[in-house]
Amino acid sequence: MAVYTEVGDEDLIAFIAEYDLGEVISCKGIAEGVENTNYLLQTTMGRYILTLYEKRVKESDLPYFLGLIEHLASAGVTCPVPLHGRDGNALRRLCGRPAAMVSFLDGMWPRRIKPDHCSALGEALAQLHVAGDTYAATRPNALSVHAWRPLFEACAARADSVSPGLSDTLARELDHLESNWPKDLPSGVCHADLFPDNVFFIGDKLSGIIDFYFACTDFFAYDLAICLNAWCFERDNSFNITKARIMLSRYRTVRPFSDAEVQALPLLARGSAVRFLLTRLYDWLHHPEGALVKPKDPLDYLAKLNFHQTVKSPDAYGLE
Repeated sequence: MAVYTEVGDEDLIAFIAEYDLGEVISCKGIAEGVENTNYLLQTTMGRYILTLYEKRVKESDLPYFLGLIEHLASAGVTCPVPLHGRDGNALRRLCGRPAAMVSFLDGMWPRRIKPDHCSALGEALAQLHVAGDTYAATRPNALSVHAWRPLFEACAARADSVSPGLSDTLARELDHLESNWPKDLPSGVCHADLFPDNVFFIGDKLSGIIDFYFACTDFFAYDLAICLNAWCFERDNSFNITKARIMLSRYRTVRPFSDAEVQALPLLARGSAVRFLLTRLYDWLHHPEGALVKPKDPLDYLAKLNFHQTVKSPDAYGLE
């Protein structure tokens, strides 16, 4: 989440008048994240999240995202629900951008990840995968392995200014991933961006999952690999096998995964590390002037990639 587009008072009041939400009390920009413009909106009828879609989000993909969270919510996944205007439409325009409103979820994302958080996350991710099985629409992952080399080429000339030798490291890793990426693993709806700041807790109880704007049809095990990288490394970038074991074990109580998925996990974890290393590197080198958001350090994901490159067996992730 971020603020790239400022919404004036008159535009906001006119936009909210298209809903049955009462009058606007306050509207505050949310400066976390990197993709879209988000506001926390308070009206006389409650709190909501207003999103204006920017950057990598294609307008043609928005019906998929909004339909997906409606589907998941109806299947029992705790996630935001799109709000429909008086005309029945959830997707609208505001300040020249596609825009939508969703319900507000209570809770906070965990700043310090504990094993109990990883356990709850594993179960919730499996439930999401199962619930998504009945969602008819599909969307290819626009940031899967085929998209990584163009991102690299857009950064290669300046990559070594971020870390000496980074350009060569990424070029060699892309060669490896492109040659070995799996083609036939169980797949379906994936969140594809399930970082701690997209998962809310009240105490140790998971209270909701947000930000489905990278959701896509991809390998379930790749979604797990993204979570391994996002949840199971400590602040010094050391890997916590206990957290990984707990997360994966809890996932398997809801959705068992195949031996092929287990064997592919080290490679998928490397791919996940490269995906977020590259998008963070791109944002680091192409940071928009005046945006109320700080780009995330790409080198955290270089450290994670270095770890996964040493893994010889899925046992390193606590799997048996």
